[in-house]
Amino acid sequence: MMPFPVTTLGPQRTPPPPKHYGISSPISLAPPRETDCILTQKLIETLKPFGVFEEEEELQRRILILEKLNNLVKEWIREISESKSLPQAVIENVGGKIFTFGSYRLGVHTKGADIDALCVAPRHVDRSDFFTSFYDKLKLHEEVKDLRAVEEAFVPVIKLCFDGIEIDILFARLALQTIPEDLDLRDDSLLKNLDIRCIRSLNGCRVTDEILHLVPNIDNFRLTLRAIKLWAKCHNIYSNILGFLGGVSWAMLVARTCQLYPNAIASTLVRKFFLVFSEWEWPNPVLLKEPEERNLNLPVWDPRVNPSDRYHLMPIITPAYPQQNSTYNVSVSTRMVMIEEFKQGLAITHEILLSKAEWSKLFEAPSFFQKYKHYIVLLASAPTEKQHLEWVGLVESKIRILVGSLEKNEFITLAHVNPQSFPAPKESPDKEEFRTMWVIGLVLKKPENSEVLSIDLTYDIQSFTDTVYRQAINTAASVTGVQFPEVSSQQANPSDSPGGPPSESIPQTASQPAVPPAPKPMVTRVVSSTRLVSHPPRPSGSAAASIANPIRTLLRHQEERTKAAKTEEECSRRETSVTRLKTIQTAASVGLTGNIHCRPSQLLYRMPRRGGGWRCEEQLEWVPAEGLPRRRGGEGADECKPCF
Repeated sequence: MMPFPVTTLGPQRTPPPPKHYGISSPISLAPPRETDCILTQKLIETLKPFGVFEEEEELQRRILILEKLNNLVKEWIREISESKSLPQAVIENVGGKIFTFGSYRLGVHTKGADIDALCVAPRHVDRSDFFTSFYDKLKLHEEVKDLRAVEEAFVPVIKLCFDGIEIDILFARLALQTIPEDLDLRDDSLLKNLDIRCIRSLNGCRVTDEILHLVPNIDNFRLTLRAIKLWAKCHNIYSNILGFLGGVSWAMLVARTCQLYPNAIASTLVRKFFLVFSEWEWPNPVLLKEPEERNLNLPVWDPRVNPSDRYHLMPIITPAYPQQNSTYNVSVSTRMVMIEEFKQGLAITHEILLSKAEWSKLFEAPSFFQKYKHYIVLLASAPTEKQHLEWVGLVESKIRILVGSLEKNEFITLAHVNPQSFPAPKESPDKEEFRTMWVIGLVLKKPENSEVLSIDLTYDIQSFTDTVYRQAINTAASVTGVQFPEVSSQQANPSDSPGGPPSESIPQTASQPAVPPAPKPMVTRVVSSTRLVSHPPRPSGSAAASIANPIRTLLRHQEERTKAAKTEEECSRRETSVTRLKTIQTAASVGLTGNIHCRPSQLLYRMPRRGGGWRCEEQLEWVPAEGLPRRRGGEGADECKPCF
C-alpha cells in the first residue's frame, strides 16, 4: 500500500511571473480575436502579388547552394591547414562554416534577393588567404559568375553569383584552433583577441541572431516585418545610405513592437507598429535589451560617455555587443519624413480595422513628384558602365552630406531625397555615356513681409561637389565624365500647404519633362550663382595629389557672386513675374591624374507671354530622351521644356 504524500506547512511557492521581452513590461497581453485572424489572412493575400514570399522550390535551391558553398569552405580550410603543416588530428577536425545573416537569416527575404554570408575560419587562416587562395578556388568553380573582391572596403567582402543567386561573403578569423559545427556566434567571448575587421564582419550575424532570440513569436515577427519592409520601400523611406532606415533597423523596430504586444498577430502588430513609433519621443533610443558591460574595450553607443552620440536624432541600438546605433545617418529631414509616414500609416490601418479600406491602400506608392513644389536634380555620369557603377556608388554615399547642408539653410524647412534613382537621358545622342539622376524635394519657408524669396544655394552645392571630387581623388577612383548637379525650381503657390498637391509636377521618368504653369504673383527663385573659371591643366601622376581641387577656386570669387545676386534681385522686382531656372552643367572628369575640365553654364529665362504660352529669351535646344520629338524654345513657342 503506497503511503499518502506528506504535505508540509510553510510558505507557498508563487508561480513565476510570465516572461517578458525587452527592457519594459508589455503594453498588452491580449490574445488575437477572430477579426484579427481574418485581417491577417487578408494581409497575406495582399502581400503575395508583391513577391515577398519565395516559392518552396526556390528556397530549397538556396539551401542547396549554401551547402555547396559550406563544403567549399571546409575543403579550402583543410587545404590551408595542410599547407601550414598542422597535425593530422587537427586537420581532420579543423572545421570552418558558412553563417548567414540579414534578410535571409531573418526569414524575410524576397524573390531574387541576395544572401549575406559569413565565412568563419580558425586562427591559422589569414584574411589574405581568404582574398587569394579562396578567391582563386571560387574562380575555378563552374557555377560561380561575376566574382569580384572588395578587400579595402570598411567591411571587406567577396561578391559573386552562385548558380544565379547573388551572395556577399564576409570573413572572420576566430581565436580557435577548430570551428565546431554547433558554434554559437552570440557568445561574447569569441570577440577576444580579434581585429576590428573581424568584429565588424561578425556583427551582422550576432545582431540577426539576437533579434530572433528577443521576439516572442518568430512567425508573427516575420510576417509583420515583411509587411513593414514592403510599406517602407513603397513609400521611399528604405535606404540607410541616404539617411532613412535599412533592413536591420526596420527589423529592430518591428521586434520592439512584438515585445510590447507579445500575443498579437501580424494584422494587430502592423497597426501597433505605426501607433508606437508615430508617438515615440525621439531621440529616446529604441532598445531590445539592456546594454551589457564587457571588458573588451570596444567602442559602444553611450551618450553619457561619447558626446557625438548625443546628437543622434533617431537612435535604434543593436542588441549585440558592441552595441551601435544603426541609424546614425538619419537627418532632421529624413526623420520628419518618416514620422509623417508613420502617422499616415496609422490612419490607414485604422481605416482597415473599421473595414473602410483594404490592405492594398497601405502599399500604394505616393507621388513624390507631386508632393513638393521645388526640387534639386543631381546628375552623375561616366563614359563606361563599369566606371559609372563605381561613380554612382560614391556619389550616392555622399548625398546625405548635401541634404545636411541644405537643412542648415534658414529658408529650407525640409530636404527629402528620393531613394529611387532614375536613368537620365544622354546629353548628346552621339556621345557614349551612362547617366543616373536623383531628385531632392524641398519645402521652403514663406517669406515674411515679402513677395519674393531668393535663395542662393551656391555654397551648399559647391561644398557637396567638392567633397565628392576630393573623395574620388583620395581613393584614386578612375572615373571620368562627371556631370552634376542641376538645380531646378518650380513656381510656388504660397496659399498651398507644403504637403498639398501643387499645381505642377516633376516627372517620374526623365523622358517626360515637366512644364510649369504661368507664374503666379508670388515669385520663388532657387538660384545657384556659381561662376566657372578657367584654370591651367593639372599635372599628372603623384604631383596631382598635392594640388588643390580647381573647383575650390570658384569659392574665391565672392565678388562676382555678389554682383550676380544684385542683378538677379533687380530682375525679381519687375512687374512681370519671373521664374528663373538656372541649370548648371559642369562636365568634369576625375581620374588618377586628378584632371578636371569645366565649361560654362547654360541659362534659360522663362517669361509669360501676354497672349499666353511662353517666350524664351534664349533659343536653346533641349534634347529629350530617345524616341520623343525635339522641342525648340523661341518666340511663339507654346511650351519650353528643359530636359533633365
